[in-house]
Amino acid sequence: MNRTLLAVFVLLIMSSCVVTRKKYDDLLAQKVSMEADLHDKNTRLEKANADLKDLDEKLKKLKEDTTNLGIDVRNTSQKLASLEKEHEQLNTYYKNLMTSSGKLNRDIAQQQEQLVSIQENLTRTRRMNDSLSNSLAEREKKVQELETVLANKDKAVQDLKNKISSALLNFKENDITVQVKNGKVYVSLAEQLLFGSGSIVVDAKGVTALQQLAKAIKDQKDINILVEGHTDNVPISKKSQYMEDNWDLSVMRATSITKILTKAGLSPQQITASGRGEFSPLAANDNPQNKQKNRRTEIIITPDLDELFKILESN
Repeated sequence: MNRTLLAVFVLLIMSSCVVTRKKYDDLLAQKVSMEADLHDKNTRLEKANADLKDLDEKLKKLKEDTTNLGIDVRNTSQKLASLEKEHEQLNTYYKNLMTSSGKLNRDIAQQQEQLVSIQENLTRTRRMNDSLSNSLAEREKKVQELETVLANKDKAVQDLKNKISSALLNFKENDITVQVKNGKVYVSLAEQLLFGSGSIVVDAKGVTALQQLAKAIKDQKDINILVEGHTDNVPISKKSQYMEDNWDLSVMRATSITKILTKAGLSPQQITASGRGEFSPLAANDNPQNKQKNRRTEIIITPDLDELFKILESN
C-alpha cells in the first residue's frame, strides 16, 4: 500500500508545478518509511539466504555424523561377536572344571569371577550396540527425509523453471532469460523489453511478458518472489525530489513491475520489491554492451523452506 501511495504522489508531483511545503514533508516521510521497510525486507532476505546456507551445512554435517555412527556400530558389533565367542568358550571351560576334581576349585572360582565380569561387559556392550543402532536408524531416517524433501524441492524448482520458460517462449532470448541458481529460479528481463530510458512506466510488450509470467506462477502458493531492479552506472538525466539517482530509479521500476504482477493475480504477500541500483552489475560498466546487460530487472523465485526447517528442528 505504501508503494501505491508513493506512485500516486509521484504522478501528482509530475503533473503539478507547485508543491506545498507540507505535502513535500509528507511525501518525504513516506519515502523514508518505504526505504526503512525495504531495508527490513532486504535484511530478512539476507537472513533467509544465510539460513539456506546454514541448512546445507547442517545436512552435510548430519551425513558425516551418520557415516561415523555407522562405523561405530560396525566396530561395536564386531566387539560384541568377539565377547560372545569368548563367553561361550569360558562357559564351556567352566562346565568342564565343574566336573573335575576338588583341586581345581580355586581355578573355578577365578574363572567364575572372570565369567561374571565378561557377562557384565557383554551386557553393557549389548546396550550400547542397541542404543547406537537406534540412533543410527533415526539419523538415517532423518537424512532420507531431508534428501527426499530436497529432491522434491529441486524437481519443483526445475518444473517451475520449465513452466516459466514455456510461458515466455514468444520473447527474444536477449530480452528474457530463465535459469536456476542456488535452488532458485531467476527470470532476468532486459531494460529494452520493459522501460524506455530513465522511465518507470512499463512498455506494453513488457506488460504482456509480466502478465504471462504471473499467469504461469500465480497458483504456486509455496514460493516467495523478489523483484530486483538494476541499472548501469550512468547518472539519471532527469532528477526530481523523488528520484535523485539510479537507486531511486531501480526501486521505482521494481515497484511498477510488482504492481503489474499483483494485478495479474500474484499475492502481494508473496512479493518483495527492491532496487540494487548500479551496485550489482553483471559486467563491468566499461562499454555500451556491458551497460546494456546491467540495465535489467531480475525476478527471483524462491521455494518455501519451512518443511526442511521443521525436519531439522525435530531432532
